[in-house]
Amino acid sequence: MRFDIMTLFPDMVLGVLGESIIGRAQKAGYITVEAHNIRDYSEDKHRRVDDAPYGGGRGMLMAAPPVYACHRAVCAAGDAAMGDGIKRRTIYLSPKGRVLTQDYARTLIQYDQLILLCGHYEGIDQRVLDEIVDEEISIGDYVLTGGELPACVLVDCVARMIDGVLPEAVCYESESIACGLLEYPQYTRPAVWHDVEVPAVLQSGHHAQIDAWRLEQARSITERLRPDLLAAYDEAHPPVIKKKKRS
Repeated sequence: MRFDIMTLFPDMVLGVLGESIIGRAQKAGYITVEAHNIRDYSEDKHRRVDDAPYGGGRGMLMAAPPVYACHRAVCAAGDAAMGDGIKRRTIYLSPKGRVLTQDYARTLIQYDQLILLCGHYEGIDQRVLDEIVDEEISIGDYVLTGGELPACVLVDCVARMIDGVLPEAVCYESESIACGLLEYPQYTRPAVWHDVEVPAVLQSGHHAQIDAWRLEQARSITERLRPDLLAAYDEAHPPVIKKKKRS
């Protein structure tokens, strides 16, 4: 899968996404992450990409021409690397967009190329958004100085579900939110630390009891911290009622 990030700060996103699991996934060839500097597509001699908004107001807006030119180049690069007819989606990281969830991130795996547009200043000329953007996505109900951090969050969230990025699917399917519940507590050595011992069941080696304990803990934590998630989980996982055998 290919991620192309259109930004004014390519080093910022490449620095974040070049580390840890996502960095290793790129080196192994499971994903490709490219950052494209929108300034490189400005025809202004000073490489300006912004201007004052019509109608007045505070701040500056990113202009349509360099954003559009950058997008065309990114699409061409995707076609050259992956062939014609690839499934592509262009996403503008914006507080006005739908909020990113684990379930929605899973739907994005179907695409061969995700193009992520990072705004800055007071935003981007609406005309280019209408022309190139398929949807807007937000990572939460707050405002940041630019779309670079949300773009990194989206790449990380989606990329880790791609085959090969993590050792096994269970690595992300059983985690908080992904499985429908918040994650159970986890422990490692030493068995006793600051006079607190790891729960005996986890040291028992009895896998069925461990699984039952983990589910119980996950439900308890979810009920306390995110009761909305527990209600949705219970609706999706109704209890199995065993039929009594006729005598």
